[in-house]
Amino acid sequence: MSEILILGIIVIAVLVFFNRDRIKDRFFPDEKRNYTIDDQFNSDKRDREKEIDRLLSKMGKNGVNDLSEKDRKRLDELSRK
Repeated sequence: MSEILILGIIVIAVLVFFNRDRIKDRFFPDEKRNYTIDDQFNSDKRDREKEIDRLLSKMGKNGVNDLSEKDRKRLDELSRK
């Protein structure tokens, strides 16, 4: 009886291993996959605003000269959107 139980556990483990992607998608779906266009736009807008706030707070401490060239370009790019 114990041999059948061990064999059953091994078979279940193998099945779970080969179907792990399906199991993951079923029980832990990707949140962004279910976004509508409006949800995606709002999420992108929030991300841009957070990055702009980060750059502006960095600039606010010591002025514009505190920003690197990369940060200046990124802030200019984000402000155009």
